[in-house]
Amino acid sequence: MNKINTSTLRPGQIFSAPVYSEGENLLVPAMAPLRKKEIDLLASWGIDFVLTEGKVIATDKEVEEADENITTPAKKTPIKFSISDVQHNSGPYRTYRGFIERVDSIFTAISSGVDVDMRSIDNVTVKLLQEVRDHSNSFVDYILGGEVTGRELAKSSVNTAILSALTAQELKLPNHKILNIVAGALLHDIGMIRLSKGITQKKGGLSDAELEQIKSHPLHSSKIVTRELFGPHEVNLIALHHHERWDGKGYPDHIIGPAIDMGARIVSVADAFEAMVSKKSYRNSMLGYQAVKNLLADNARRFDPAVIMAFTKIMGIYPIGSIVRLNDGSVARVVNVHSDAPLRPVVLMLISKTGKFLRPGEGETIDLLSVRSLFIKNAIDPEEFNAENG
Repeated sequence: MNKINTSTLRPGQIFSAPVYSEGENLLVPAMAPLRKKEIDLLASWGIDFVLTEGKVIATDKEVEEADENITTPAKKTPIKFSISDVQHNSGPYRTYRGFIERVDSIFTAISSGVDVDMRSIDNVTVKLLQEVRDHSNSFVDYILGGEVTGRELAKSSVNTAILSALTAQELKLPNHKILNIVAGALLHDIGMIRLSKGITQKKGGLSDAELEQIKSHPLHSSKIVTRELFGPHEVNLIALHHHERWDGKGYPDHIIGPAIDMGARIVSVADAFEAMVSKKSYRNSMLGYQAVKNLLADNARRFDPAVIMAFTKIMGIYPIGSIVRLNDGSVARVVNVHSDAPLRPVVLMLISKTGKFLRPGEGETIDLLSVRSLFIKNAIDPEEFNAENG
């Protein structure tokens, strides 16, 4: 056990293991922020030190600083820079990366058998929702661009939570419901940590037996939410039912249509889109444009049509961050969308019609809804664009 002088404790500190006062008395669980109330209690009791087998791994500051304050057992992986590099020095990018690192540290603790309190997820949930409201376009851009590599489960969870929050807001759900949906999205695939890495990281197709193991992850997620985190019922329903289908052919309970919890329906769509646009060990990522087309072609088989409609409104046919070629031969990046005119987004010019590469600050922003002579001819793979244009 490590002795920590109480005079060094600060509100918002997060420890990698539970912290105890007076021997067996639990002061704060692992991964939960220390509160001023708890520090004041120690002072009033005259306790000079606390005990823990862990260490401070984060301070509960603005999450945009989290990448500077959090260390995890996982090795940091390099960040992939792209044509949006100019944004990588911004607060939104640091915030996005910080969320992934924070969630990864929580998942690592759970996987290691460390007691984790639901408050650690709630803390991330509240801050994530606020940042989504402030920086939604930037976050969607990072999701489509695959800007962060490594920490795949945490990254997928954060991406799904961002997309779920935007969809829930478009559906005008009450704030308390949106918070539960974001928390459920963060935890929907946590059960994957209970499966063999030989299966979850396998390259190529899965056998029938391996597929059945993969299909067991919602049950594992539900057990972690209810028995380890003691999370609310609404969050558990998302963890358990995010693979249910609108036509009743999903799993594990084969629920049909409106009987599926709304949060699970939203996370199901967000999770499917995130999976399509993210690189996996067994396939390359799909263009955001193609992923949206796939969702629109669902025809009420897997997804709630109302959720698909809301998702399409927030993403557009050409989602934010998409690289597109216009009818005059120029190339642009989608920077905003019109929910009522999804084929005519706002774009930032990257290459002029004469073939000149436009550096940051040189490109004109054009609203295709106003400039009717221009329209999108086709979408371009961002990786191919980066390779061709250095």
